Amino acid sequence: MIPAQDTSPPDETLLRYAGWRAVLACFLMALFLFGFALYGQGVYLVELQRLNGWPPALISGASTLSFLRSNILATFTSEFVDRLGAKRLVLLGIAALAASMAMLASATTVWQLYAAFILMSLGWIGMGTVVIATVVSLWFVRRRGLAISLAYTGASFGGVVATPLLVLLVERTGFAAAMLIAAAVTVVVLVPVALAWIGPRSQMGAVEASEPPQPRSSSVTAEISRVKLLRSLAFWTISLPFALALVAQVGFIVHQIALLEPKVGRSSAGLAVSVMTFTAIAGRLGLGMVVDRFDPRLVTAVSLVSQAAALLLIRQTDTVPMILAASAVFGFSVGNIITLPPLIIHREFSAASFVVVMGLSTAISGTVGALGPALIGLIRGWSSDYDAALLVCIALELVAAAIVARRGFLIWQES
Repeated sequence: MIPAQDTSPPDETLLRYAGWRAVLACFLMALFLFGFALYGQGVYLVELQRLNGWPPALISGASTLSFLRSNILATFTSEFVDRLGAKRLVLLGIAALAASMAMLASATTVWQLYAAFILMSLGWIGMGTVVIATVVSLWFVRRRGLAISLAYTGASFGGVVATPLLVLLVERTGFAAAMLIAAAVTVVVLVPVALAWIGPRSQMGAVEASEPPQPRSSSVTAEISRVKLLRSLAFWTISLPFALALVAQVGFIVHQIALLEPKVGRSSAGLAVSVMTFTAIAGRLGLGMVVDRFDPRLVTAVSLVSQAAALLLIRQTDTVPMILAASAVFGFSVGNIITLPPLIIHREFSAASFVVVMGLSTAISGTVGALGPALIGLIRGWSSDYDAALLVCIALELVAAAIVARRGFLIWQES
């Protein structure tokens, strides 16, 4: 007699549940990717300028091209996942990141510089936030918010762990050797992890079957085309507010030291950055513990309003304790701005459409968000200080909060 197959959903709270190993794999992917392909770019700019005499504009132009290319390609993540599978896509991302770092180690011409940064953009496609959210979502339903938060926390740890170690390596061994060592460590750590813990979609039938029905507000019941998405109000009430929030957030982060130094001095401004970084980690972990119990739109609105309040306090005060407190409040929501979109998308779109929606939304918000530093710089140049720029950031945060909360209120009325 053939025993009946157990179709009950797995217990996502158990540490032995295989999904948590996938979360750890994604955490490590984010740590290496953000540590070397985002926070590490400040190191590359300084060292390549020193070694080759290239102007900062030339190097930062290659960096900007990399980010723009990765944002555009993120639109097509769905096709990449369908054609290659999550595991192969991750492995290609690891290879691209490591190859870009090895190429930067020996870059002596402009074409090598730009080729390296183009390769780095492919690393973002294979290991970035869309792929991480996709991999984690294959394993989790009930604890999806916590799992995505933990996976994305690796991005914050990349700035705290990977980049400082890279700086130390550069001081000890020189730039070329440090980059080759970092590339080798990336491959040695991430390839076995990806092979062992990034599982195929076919293993997740039980999990997908356990997913609760979509709410009545769900605008999609099957995979949706990008043209229809661009005509969807639900889509724009996700993409637009997060794009506006990223303009304010990225712009403030890039200009934070320049903004705070006249108020509290360079050392205290640097301390404020550190405080913001550590509270970003704490905020992501803390929210992850409870976010599955709340409406992610409401959580988003509260986060954006808290950031606006923090920026207002920074604008109004010149005292170190208040600046540090405001930086802590602002930082608490920094990481969650990339954690919350996939949770909203999962609630309002079908599982079949997740990668398409997430990819297009990330491409739009990331591209618009990249304009933040330039916008704040232009306003600073026009007004001769950062007061007007801070007011613009506050307005963007509040408008974003209003858009995301308004849609959430309508959904609550329909349910």
